[in-house]
Amino acid sequence: MQELCPGYDYGNQSLCCNVDQLHTLKANLQLPLQFLSRCPACFFNLMNLFCELTCSPHQSQFMNATKFNGSDVLEVQYYIGQTFANGEFTSLIDSCCFLILDVPVSGYTPMNNKTYDCTEGLEDGSDPCSCQDCSKACGPKPVPPPLPPPWTIFGVDAMTVIMWIFYMAFLLIFIGAVLVAWLFLFLVNATCCETLGERFENALRILFSSWGSFCVRHPFLVILACLMLVAVSSGGLVYMHITTDPVELWSAPTSQARQEKDYFDSHFGPFFRTVQLIITTPLNKTFMYSPYFGGSDVPFGAILDKDILHQVLDLQLDIERLVATYEGQKITLKDICLAPLAPYNDNCTILSILNYFQNSHAVLDHISGDQFFVYADFHSHFLYCVSAPASLNDTTLLHDPCLGTFGGPVFPWLALGGYDETNYNNATALVITFPINNYLNDSVRLEKALAWEKEFINFMKNFKNPNLTIAFSAERSVEDEIDRESNSDISTIVISYVIMFIYISLALGHIQSFSRVMVDSKISLGIAGILIVLSSVAASLGIFSYAGVPLTLIVIEVIPFLVLAVGVDNIFIIVQTYQRDERMPQEELHQQIGRILGDVAPSMFLSSCSETVAFFLGALSNMPAVRTFSLFAGLAIFIDFLLQISCFVSLLGLDARRQEENRLDIICCVKLPEGQTTKTDGFLFRFFKKIYAPFILKEWVRPIIVAVFVGILSFSIAVVNKVEIGLDQKLSMPDDSYVLDYFKNMSKYLHTGPPVYFVVEEGLNYSSPDGQNVVCGGVGCNNNSLVHTTIAVIPSSWLDDYFDWVKPQSTCCRYYNTTGAFCNASGKFLPMINSSCVHCRPMTPSGKQRPVGEDFMRFLPMFLSDNPNAKCGKGGHAAYSAAVDLYSNNTEIGATYFMTYHTILKESPDFINALKNARILADSISQSLDHKVFAYSVFYVFYEQYLSIVYDTALNLGLSLAAIFVVTTVLLGFELWSAVIVSITIAMIVINMFGVMWLWDISLNAVSLVNLVMSCGISVEFCSHIVRAFSVSLKKNRVERAEEALAHMGSSVFSGITLTKFGGILILALSKSQIFQVFYFRMYLAIVLLGATHGLIFLPVLLSYIGQNIPKEVTLTKTTQTLAVCTFKTTSHFFFIFTLVVV
Repeated sequence: MQELCPGYDYGNQSLCCNVDQLHTLKANLQLPLQFLSRCPACFFNLMNLFCELTCSPHQSQFMNATKFNGSDVLEVQYYIGQTFANGEFTSLIDSCCFLILDVPVSGYTPMNNKTYDCTEGLEDGSDPCSCQDCSKACGPKPVPPPLPPPWTIFGVDAMTVIMWIFYMAFLLIFIGAVLVAWLFLFLVNATCCETLGERFENALRILFSSWGSFCVRHPFLVILACLMLVAVSSGGLVYMHITTDPVELWSAPTSQARQEKDYFDSHFGPFFRTVQLIITTPLNKTFMYSPYFGGSDVPFGAILDKDILHQVLDLQLDIERLVATYEGQKITLKDICLAPLAPYNDNCTILSILNYFQNSHAVLDHISGDQFFVYADFHSHFLYCVSAPASLNDTTLLHDPCLGTFGGPVFPWLALGGYDETNYNNATALVITFPINNYLNDSVRLEKALAWEKEFINFMKNFKNPNLTIAFSAERSVEDEIDRESNSDISTIVISYVIMFIYISLALGHIQSFSRVMVDSKISLGIAGILIVLSSVAASLGIFSYAGVPLTLIVIEVIPFLVLAVGVDNIFIIVQTYQRDERMPQEELHQQIGRILGDVAPSMFLSSCSETVAFFLGALSNMPAVRTFSLFAGLAIFIDFLLQISCFVSLLGLDARRQEENRLDIICCVKLPEGQTTKTDGFLFRFFKKIYAPFILKEWVRPIIVAVFVGILSFSIAVVNKVEIGLDQKLSMPDDSYVLDYFKNMSKYLHTGPPVYFVVEEGLNYSSPDGQNVVCGGVGCNNNSLVHTTIAVIPSSWLDDYFDWVKPQSTCCRYYNTTGAFCNASGKFLPMINSSCVHCRPMTPSGKQRPVGEDFMRFLPMFLSDNPNAKCGKGGHAAYSAAVDLYSNNTEIGATYFMTYHTILKESPDFINALKNARILADSISQSLDHKVFAYSVFYVFYEQYLSIVYDTALNLGLSLAAIFVVTTVLLGFELWSAVIVSITIAMIVINMFGVMWLWDISLNAVSLVNLVMSCGISVEFCSHIVRAFSVSLKKNRVERAEEALAHMGSSVFSGITLTKFGGILILALSKSQIFQVFYFRMYLAIVLLGATHGLIFLPVLLSYIGQNIPKEVTLTKTTQTLAVCTFKTTSHFFFIFTLVVV
């Protein structure tokens, strides 16, 4: 009596119960005991109710027997006072909803014993309930700090106001400066740096002239050497490995999220795979359920109609019966599913409300009633189960269990969608989730899971039911759809490159007359140039494959585009400069091409070297995809430059000889008769020289151009901070992907986010009271303990459930006193049947306390191996067997976790904020525990990049611009000011790219960051050639020098990179891939258009205003140009000069 009803003392009065009744009462109260024992007031009030019912000597005052079977009482009326009922329900559920009068009724005096509020301690010294079990004990709910208000000035976005002020101030200063410049023209004396620069420029010109002459004189030797270099480098492609694992792509091994993921996987196993269905119905009807025993009518949504539920159950059972084949073996769901109670219960975990009905049509149809009334059916069972999903016996007349067949509860917020607040009966969607085991280092079992998932996807694609609308996804779905997307876009990419190849092959030729079309065309040279570009890409891939660096799809898709842009530009510059050049008297072909290479190669070297250094510095990024792209791109561009100044120059010499001998292009053996030819300038060159360059450099046009471009820059700066961060996962799917429907429904219907685990690293002493109090959530635990941390729901706590399980009042923890082995709580092991099965802890005051020391570790392995059952619902095998890492032969605790859920996360910002806030929370917990705790969820490893994406973007672009500035300064002959102008123009292009991203809804992520880094490289091509042509021009003032530079280099840049890429980019708009349309078509088009407009419009105007003045050492410049004409007719002379220049 004292064990069940402590504190009840009726003196010497006889009680109205015997020992058998007490055994029955104890057996029936085992589950309430386990779930309420952490709250002493709640348990005392509950026992008060049943102890009075069973044993009170005053039963006749408040209890009336109404139905008998012989001497047995089958039914009684129990009169309870309003005060007691209110206190009972207030302590249990913090709300009063039980209305009974305290006055006598029909001669009976209601039982009105004293109750305790959950915030009160008991007379025996028991503490009040904890915050976890009593919301009133938690104190005021913390109010999150308000979001910072938007930064405004006079109610307008501050950045917009600031940039408008800046723009107007700039216009005033600029107009004033232009007026002053018109009045005062001045020249600046040459500095020592300019003099040194002239000498450096002269050395480069001599070096490249000599090398060009050598390549033309020994073409086959050079070509053979280049082929051998490419062949050896490309041989590494045999070892090529393409990484498609998203974790490897987006998360560095040294990143916090990656290390935490590895820690979690190694201690608890990898997070399970998921197969999920979101089911809705096109039927638009709502039906009312009227409870038989009174109460308001309850509306039910159409998706909860019984006929619909039967159809959904048929689908669920069909999925369970699916059979896949892997290497001749038949694979079923049971072979791969998560079965937490295996091998005792091999039922798969299926998170579905149909598990409330034991996945059975018969249970779903279960009805209690007669020919007149239905007392209970699936409606009442559903309403009970959503409020008590762990119940083994509902309180309706059905008495069906709610616990799933797999041995665990199905929480309604995981299995239902589209409801409001907690009105689950209003749900508009059913969510069915099949957790599947994941495998860390077992490829065979992983392949079996993949095979079954593939079978599931094929089944669902062919499933038809007019009453059901189903969105579905498997763990492999995203990767499968990305692969399908890549394969479907191959044709689009191929067409894009073919168009660029055709244009290059045809545009390189300068046709003098129709009769010489096949002579003057350079189709073979264009094809050779394209092959050189592709060879440089292959060589770069091969060299890094030798080193074991894996490739990514970004590398394969982006680098050919980048290298083609850079390489084709250089090809056009070399070929078109040769076509416009007149051979000097007594000058041979190898001397002419050597002289031309001496003129243009320094510019090519400047751009290629700037891009190479910029990309290699970009490899300092922590983001694997960006780092890999930067490494491959930098090496590919450098190899492309080497092949162009060697192999391509040799091929140009051979093609020039063919043209001079009137041999046909491609068919070199056919020779036309000799005829008189007259060299003429091409249409594009004449247009730039006669019309375009003079127009944009007119006195009245230049200020307008500056004002327009600075205005665009100001706008872009104003919206930089408004560019969204993240990657909408829907963009990674093809337009016709079934996963898009799943993503859409997931955002629309789901009410709970992904699971989040608070992992406590090893080292915490759980067997000491202090170690327990900083983690647990029950009576006596710290108010700021880990379990008191709530995100969406209170974390599941293995420690608190262990304390409930081990209490002597419970039948859960028992062992054989003969062997010490664990015996579970099923009936055959109860003491009255098997006397050797005894309580783990004695029924003493000390035994009722929490276990510490050796007792704690002695019984913990038993708890983690105990399956929950009707007698003991707190067994920890199903819920916690993986949550506690035991080692040293089960004598010590390592890492443990406490699981809860995120709130619903729909868009990228939601996931990013969830990760950020979870880490803040984990750091706060670590400080309060004085022990390391971290938060882990499966999506953290993908979204961590966005926490530092702004810093990474600034770092990568800053390093790229710094590298471009340094290299440009050196290779322009230490012309510091020219390097500043190049860097300013490229910075403007990059900033304007952010403006385009905001206007075109392009978010900032790893893919767009790669494109931004690439835009720096391509922008060098648009700017460096123009600036160098300006710096070596001998015209008398800045305007004329800018006009000459634009006329001579502008046409090559326009035809070489702008027109080439423009045609290829337009084809990308036809791609089915949304990610191609957004991050490749839109961004590539913006890169080319911004680069062309800044390089061919703004930069010449800027040079005409603030470009470098002509040094006074004009004679020195003329001398260097004269020296450049000299050629070196022997190889020994060349290498002597090469050595001299290096020294």
